[in-house]
Amino acid sequence: MTARIGVVTFPGTLDDRDTQRAVRLAGAEAVPLWHRDKDLKQVDAVVLPGGFSYGDYLRAGAISRFSPLMGTIIDQAKAGMPVLGICNGFQVLTESHLLPGAMLRNNHLHFICRDQKLRVESDRTAWTADYVAGQEISIPLKNIDGRYVADERTLDMLEAEGRVAFRYLDVNPNGSLRDIAGITNEAGNVVGLMPHPEHAVEPGIGTGRTDGLGFFTSILKKLVNV
Repeated sequence: MTARIGVVTFPGTLDDRDTQRAVRLAGAEAVPLWHRDKDLKQVDAVVLPGGFSYGDYLRAGAISRFSPLMGTIIDQAKAGMPVLGICNGFQVLTESHLLPGAMLRNNHLHFICRDQKLRVESDRTAWTADYVAGQEISIPLKNIDGRYVADERTLDMLEAEGRVAFRYLDVNPNGSLRDIAGITNEAGNVVGLMPHPEHAVEPGIGTGRTDGLGFFTSILKKLVNV
């Protein structure tokens, strides 16, 4: 049976259709989910895509965290459902306390849009199993509130438990502490990152690279083996 991956749309979401296409290219069924609903439509996993939900009012992701659908997602994530948060989705995950820390304005106070080199730090999550720890990939980055911060105790905990999933290479584009580009929860089913893997899934389109496709093939393998 084909895996069903839900892709959530909030007011201001920009990358839901790109994410749905990435899901389909990986071989899964993309299921659109509306933020005001509570029903996850029997999906096997969920992606919170990028954009500017609710115009980033208050803080990026702060209002979306209280959407009716997020209540269901939070409960299911705690029960083990795989959840991926990309850019604004990562911000929503920190606001929801599914991931620790917070996202602040870039240290240079400018929006940034560029291809970004990353190092895969963990291949032990539901969304990174098709990569190899230490592998270098390049995927697009576009944000203004992309600076990951946490207190030293939390940062040390993430490092000690192997929960830094991705780290920026060559240049830190936004001032994220310890060059952190993405993290995972303790169970490895929830992952958040600022760069956009859904924009690097097809040769000759966008970056012309397919370095981001592994996120979506990884989760299919995870679901098949459950």
